Amino acid sequence: MLGATIGVAVALGAQSAMAEMAIKFTLDWKFEGPAAPYVLAKKKGYFEEEGLDVTIDSGNGSVGAITRVASGAYDVGFADINSMMEFNASNPDRAMKSIFMVYDRPPFSLFMLKSSGITKPEDLIGKTLGAPVFDASRKLFPAFAQATGLKLDDVKWESMDPPLREPMLVRGDVDAITGHYFTSILNLKAQGISKDDLTVFKYFDYGMDFYGNALIASPDMMKDHPEELRGFLRAVVKGWRDAIADPAEAIAALKEVDPLISTDLEIQRLQMTIDENVVTEVTLKEGMGQIKTDRMAKAIDQVSLAFGIEKKPTVGDLFTDIFMPGQKDRMLK
Repeated sequence: MLGATIGVAVALGAQSAMAEMAIKFTLDWKFEGPAAPYVLAKKKGYFEEEGLDVTIDSGNGSVGAITRVASGAYDVGFADINSMMEFNASNPDRAMKSIFMVYDRPPFSLFMLKSSGITKPEDLIGKTLGAPVFDASRKLFPAFAQATGLKLDDVKWESMDPPLREPMLVRGDVDAITGHYFTSILNLKAQGISKDDLTVFKYFDYGMDFYGNALIASPDMMKDHPEELRGFLRAVVKGWRDAIADPAEAIAALKEVDPLISTDLEIQRLQMTIDENVVTEVTLKEGMGQIKTDRMAKAIDQVSLAFGIEKKPTVGDLFTDIFMPGQKDRMLK
């Protein structure tokens, strides 16, 4: 009888394992603070509870994440929706859609040392700005220029690899740099530069009402696995909810994946992401995930200008909420 019981248990376990759907998920960047909520959701079994076996891989930028999903190599990706818009314009036959907005407020920013004397956008005229060529804030600078009355030839650009960006600002090789707020602030801190030593122009504060990073899904996932996508999103919100409540727990889970990260640094980065990009008046009231149609339409106008997109997409071309969990499942608290 005992042997029969064990046999049934093994069979049930096999069936359960077979019932789990494998999903490959790509991040936009390395295993840093903003990745922790997804890792925490996996560690705490939230994906498993939805019948999902999720693999989480690091990335090398939003464009890379978008390309991975568009090619079908990954099922879901975390990437900047504005970069996705540019990708769609260049690849209409492989156009992607976002299914869930994560960064309700974008992290795009410009950074200057206070000693530079730059205090307002017009002070950038004649200056040299630095950033990697693929940096989202650099690519969106034309929209910032239009919003602030600058011309594109008012500034010169210096390109460099990401690890050299902040050191070049500190050395005075460039007058300003562009980057994600939570990245450059902390990288400059590691160079001995505090926030009090900096002047920061956050694009959001200059009439650029963009959205930021979102979750995108492959066409096959959207077509064949709508319920699994809803379950994936429910699990993601649980991970973010727990990370907001206890950032240290989230970073502890992240450190199990990448033991080389600095715990203190990544707690700061995650907290900054939470405060600056995820928890807003809108998401506190309405939950994560959704967008405002009029705000996205304005962003499309601004991004189309920045990227030189002649055939502007509609909001429906870029975002769908048909996989969105109910509001209760999207609340952050």
